[in-house]
Parts: sequence; structure tokens; C-alpha cells
Amino acid sequence: MIPIARAALPPEVVDRMTVLTDRILLTAVEDQASRAKALWRQGNVRRDVKEPVRAVLKRMAGGRDRCMYCWDSEGTAVDHHEPLARNPVRAFDWLNHLLACEGCNSDRKGGRYPVDSRDRPLLIDPTAEDPFDRLVLSLTVGHYLPLTEKGRRTIEVLDLNRSILTRGRVTCYSTVVLWLRQWPDAVVGRGFYRPEELLEQIRWQPFADVCQSMLRQVGLPGAATIFSREPDVIDVLRDEAVRRALMV
Repeated sequence: MIPIARAALPPEVVDRMTVLTDRILLTAVEDQASRAKALWRQGNVRRDVKEPVRAVLKRMAGGRDRCMYCWDSEGTAVDHHEPLARNPVRAFDWLNHLLACEGCNSDRKGGRYPVDSRDRPLLIDPTAEDPFDRLVLSLTVGHYLPLTEKGRRTIEVLDLNRSILTRGRVTCYSTVVLWLRQWPDAVVGRGFYRPEELLEQIRWQPFADVCQSMLRQVGLPGAATIFSREPDVIDVLRDEAVRRALMV
């Protein structure tokens, strides 16, 4: 997972969502969940609200339609981070919407929304906090390790260490290393690629969390150990031009 900047919706979409929220609030409390779900499924709502929301979420995901949870599969679903069954009034709350793949949204998360003893969420919202404060990625094996209880529960609920993801992250790490190793030649006009071409290749890799983790971890005191197999990429990852182009 990586931090994502929440963009603004078009004003007309905000107005429509406000009207829909008011309709839910005017419904008896015991019927609000079914009312919210029915409104979310309406054809005109899908056209005038859901699709514009999805379009903005895709831009937030770098235009690559990636799932905001796992960053692997195509994000095709508008996920309610806090499920409708728990809080139907947030059905049309822009701050409650994320782009998710079916694997994370329907197959894993579903209606699960762990909270602590004070009813605070234990599922990371990457648009509201920095996931790197909650979990860390082991680059060589592609596994997430929790730094906090919130990180642990997020890994568990989304099954972030399922094999298809860990294998993909390891492959992505090897690929990014290969591109970075060409950087020194590219900046002096040698090799097959211009610097901007290398950066674009890295930006278009799936598993954006791998590259972001590399950029974060190279600044840690133990960077030499973390990158012991690829010590030649440490200086490249610390290059200001590279960091300005790749860091989110």
C-alpha cells in the first residue's frame, strides 16, 4: 500500500451525492442500509455519480486503474472503505470511496471492518494516512510485515501476503533494479535509454508499492543491509532527480 492524495470531485457530483445522502438520512434508521444499497444500484446513480467517482479514483491511482489496496489487479470496483452495513449514511461520502480490485474488495474485505476497543478503524485508508507508518514491505520476499496492530489487521483482512501478490512484488523488485542500474549511463548519454524513458518504465510497473518502499527504505540506517544484494542501486535511489520523479 502507498499513500494516495485525495482529489476533488466535480461540484455537480458533490451536489448529487449530498441529495442522495439526505434521502438516506430521511429514512428510518433500521431501513437505512437497504435504502443506501438500493440507491447505489440505481441506473441513474451509476451514470451520474458512480462513474464520475470511479474516473476521479482512477486519476488518483496514477491513471493506471490499480487497486488502492494491493496495487496489482485492475481496480474496477468503487469500494466503500467503511461498509454500508456498518454505516449506510457514508454510502455517498467521497472520503469513504477507494478503487479496489475484486480480489481485495469482494473476495477478501467484503463487509469486514475491524475496529479497536474505542471503535476506531483497524483497516488502513491510504488516502487518510501513510501506510508506511503501519506496515513495511520485505523487498526480497515480497511480504508485508506489520509495524502496528492496524498494519497487522490490514494485512490479515486484505490477505496482502497471498502468493500471487508476493510473487509479483519480487518480480517487480527485480525489474525496477534492472531499470535503475541503467540510470548512470543514461544521464551521461550512454546506453539505450534516456533518463526520462527509464523513469517512465519504472512508473508504469505494477506494484507501485515496491518502488515506493525502495525509495523509503534507502533512507533508513540499515539501507546497506536492505540492499546488500543490489548495493549499486543505493546511490541511484538517493539521486534527487530520481526521487523527485518517482516519489509520491
